[in-house]
Amino acid sequence: MDAAEARRRFAQARVARLGTVREDGAPHLVPFVFALHGHTVYSVVDKKPKGTTELQRLANIAVHPRVTALVDEYEESWDRLWWVRVDGRARVVREGLDRDRAVEFLVAKYAQYREEPPIGPAIILDIDRWRWWPSDR
Repeated sequence: MDAAEARRRFAQARVARLGTVREDGAPHLVPFVFALHGHTVYSVVDKKPKGTTELQRLANIAVHPRVTALVDEYEESWDRLWWVRVDGRARVVREGLDRDRAVEFLVAKYAQYREEPPIGPAIILDIDRWRWWPSDR
């Protein structure tokens, strides 16, 4: 896999795992939906099925903005396994143009958001580094 293919697979993935760090240094990993635009990953907290929009991941980013996001595919035929990871700095945006753009990107990617756009804060991850495996095909 080369850089262009890694980017394509990441962008097309329907779900990723977001890794953050809690205030006490413990890791925190959750699945999340996202949109890739340029060198930035966008996600917005939606209202379902969560009871609140003030999620642990938001508190973690406020303390430790370095995060990672991973997409992968498992196959029983192990020669078809792959993963793509981005590392970078995230920020939480509660209102304004950047949050509005995040909602716009998510609405374009996920039909579920066309009827009910996400209402919470946006997570905006500026990518510093791409990693993928396998790196030779």
